[in-house]
Amino acid sequence: MKSLFIAEKPSVAQQFAQALNMKNVRRGDGFLEDENYVITWCVGHLVQLSYPEEYDAALKKWSFETLPFIPKDAEWRYEVGKSTKKQFEVVSRQLNREDVGTIYVCTDSAREGEYIYRLVEMMAKVPESKEKKRVWIDSQTNEEILRGIREAKPDSAYDNLSAAAFSRAKEDYLMGINFSRALSLKYSNRIRRELNMDRKDKMVVAVGRVMTCVLGMIVKREQEIRAFQKTTFYRILGDFDIGEGAKITADWKQTEGSHLYAPAEIYDGKGFLKQGRAVEFMKSFMPFPREAIVTSVEKKKETKNPPLLYNLAELQNDCSKMFKISPDETLAIAQELYEKKLTTYPRTDARVLSTAVSKEIAKNIKGLSTYEPVAECAREILEKEAYKQIAKSRYVDDKKIADHYAIIPTGQGQKEYQSLKPLAKKVYELICRRFLAIFYPPAVYQKVSLSIECNGECFSASSRALKEEGYLKVANVKKSSDGGQGGQPEENDKDSEGAEDDLSGRLSEALLKMKKGQRLDLLTLRVKEGETSPPKRYTSGSMILAMENAGNLIEDEDLRAQIKGAGIGTSATRAGILTKLVDDNYVSLQKKTQVLTPTELGEHIAYYVKISIPHLLNPKLTASWEMGLSSVAEGKITEREYMDKLEQFVREKTEKIRSM
Repeated sequence: MKSLFIAEKPSVAQQFAQALNMKNVRRGDGFLEDENYVITWCVGHLVQLSYPEEYDAALKKWSFETLPFIPKDAEWRYEVGKSTKKQFEVVSRQLNREDVGTIYVCTDSAREGEYIYRLVEMMAKVPESKEKKRVWIDSQTNEEILRGIREAKPDSAYDNLSAAAFSRAKEDYLMGINFSRALSLKYSNRIRRELNMDRKDKMVVAVGRVMTCVLGMIVKREQEIRAFQKTTFYRILGDFDIGEGAKITADWKQTEGSHLYAPAEIYDGKGFLKQGRAVEFMKSFMPFPREAIVTSVEKKKETKNPPLLYNLAELQNDCSKMFKISPDETLAIAQELYEKKLTTYPRTDARVLSTAVSKEIAKNIKGLSTYEPVAECAREILEKEAYKQIAKSRYVDDKKIADHYAIIPTGQGQKEYQSLKPLAKKVYELICRRFLAIFYPPAVYQKVSLSIECNGECFSASSRALKEEGYLKVANVKKSSDGGQGGQPEENDKDSEGAEDDLSGRLSEALLKMKKGQRLDLLTLRVKEGETSPPKRYTSGSMILAMENAGNLIEDEDLRAQIKGAGIGTSATRAGILTKLVDDNYVSLQKKTQVLTPTELGEHIAYYVKISIPHLLNPKLTASWEMGLSSVAEGKITEREYMDKLEQFVREKTEKIRSM
C-alpha cells in the first residue's frame, strides 16, 4: 500500500517529494507518484460554504422576512469552488485510491490548514478505514519534514482544532450574511442619499466580525484627531557652563519654589501658555552669566535587553516602518522565505523559541556563518558558545507557544537566497539580525541626570552614552550588503528633556565629574515654542500590532489575557482584513507612508453599525468569540455549545436591526 501526502500548494508538494527522496517520479495532472508515495495538493480552499440561495432559490432576494438565516447542524451545505473543481477531483481520486493505505495531512500546521483538508475529506467521502495522520512542521527543511512525518499523530488528535475551525467559518458566515443583509436593507438607501451616490451604484453594507471592528478602530482614531485641540506652549531652555569647555542644556520646570507665576499660566509644569510671559520670565534672569548650583546628581548604568524574536505582526510592523510596504506584501515575502527553506513558518503569534528547538539552535547559527551581512556575528556566537544558555532565558518559553514558535532563519537555503529580489533580501536580513541579537548581552548605557537651581528656579537635564554595545553590534541599523537598510528600525534613544543622548559614547568628562553643590554659570536663556500633538493615525504596520495586542483596549482581565495571544483576527488573516477594507473603499491606504484613514463611506458604515450593533466595533466582542474558539480547540466546550451562543447572538442583533 502507498502513502498519500496532501499538501496545501504545489511548491510545498515539491519540498515533500525532495525530502522523501522520491525516485522515478511520475508527474500526473495535479499529483506526483513513485513506487512508494503519492503527493497531491490543494490550492488554498477547494471547498467553501454555500450561499443561502443554494438552500432555497428564494433566499437570493434580500428580505427581512428570511432573516436571520441559520442552517441546522445537519443542513449546512458546502460546495466545490468553480475555479478549483479540477484540482478537487484530482485530490478526491487520490484520497479514494484502493492502493493508498495511509493519508498524511500536510496542509499548513494551523487551524485554517486543518479546515482546508477536513472540507476536502468530507466532500470526497474518504472511507473511515484509511489511516489518517497529521504532519505538523515549523519549517520546510528536509530534516523538519522527515521529523514531522515520523512523529505524525492520528488526525483524530486534531478533532477539537477541526471543530474550532468549522465554528470560526460558520461564525464569520452567519455574521457576514445576516448582518450585511440586515444593515443593507435598513440603511443602504439612506447612505446612498447622504453621500449623493448615483442610484445605479450598488450599495451594500459589508459587515464582518473582524473587519468591522478594525474599521471602528480606524474611524475612532480619526474622530479623536478631529476633536483634538492643539495647545501651544513656550519652554525655557538654559545653557550652563559645566567646566572644561563643556556646556549642557537644561529645561526649566515649575516647582514649589516657582513663586512668580500662577499654575494656570503653565502647561504641564514645563512651559508658559503665553509667549509674553515666557519672555518676561527670561528677562528676570538678566544680566548673564548668572550663578547656579547643582542640587542633585544621579549617575547610573542602564541595560537594554535584546528584543524578543519576530512573530508575523512584529515583522509586518517593522517592514511597514522601514520599507513602507503593506502587511500583505510582508506576508508574501515571509511565505516565500519559508517555502525556500530560509526561514521558519511565518503565520505565528509567538515571539519565543521552544525548548526542543533551543537545544539544536547551533545548527541555525552555523548556517548563517557564511551569510555575509551577519557572518562575523554568527561566528563570534559559535566561538563563544553563547547559545548554550539560551534555554534558560526569556527567549525560550513553551507556555507562550500555541502552534508555532517565532520566525527565525533555518540556516539553510543560501542557494535560494541568490534568487530573491532585493526587498526580500532586506526582510531576510532583518529576521537574521533579530535572531542573532538574542545571543548577545544587553546594551549598557551610562546615564547622568542633573537638577540645577538658579534664581530660585529649577532646571533639569540628562544625558546618556552607550558604553557597551552588546546586542546592538548585530541588531543596530546599518547599510546591508545590497545597499538597503538592515537591522531593525531606529530606536528613539533620545530623552524627552535636556541634552540628547550621546550614543557614540562620548559623554562629557565634565558631566561625569559633576557633584551636588557644585557651582555653575548660566550663560543664557532662550524661549522655544512647542505644541501638543494629536493622536497618530494608524499605519498598516501599527494597525497589525493593534489588532494583535487588542488587549490594550479591553478592561476585562481574562479577556485581555486571552486576546494577547490571539488578538483581533489571526496572524494569517490580519493583512487580508486590511486589504478588504481598502478594496471595499471603507479605508484609504497611503502607499508612500502606509497611513490608514477612513473614507467617507467607511465612516458612514461605522456610524450605522454603532447605532445598531455597537458590539461589532468593540474588540471585546472579537476577544470573547476568540476565547470561545480557543475553548473549542482545547476541548473545554463543545462545538454545539459555542454555536448555541453564536446563533442566539445573531438572532438577537438581527431582530434589533429589524425593529429599529
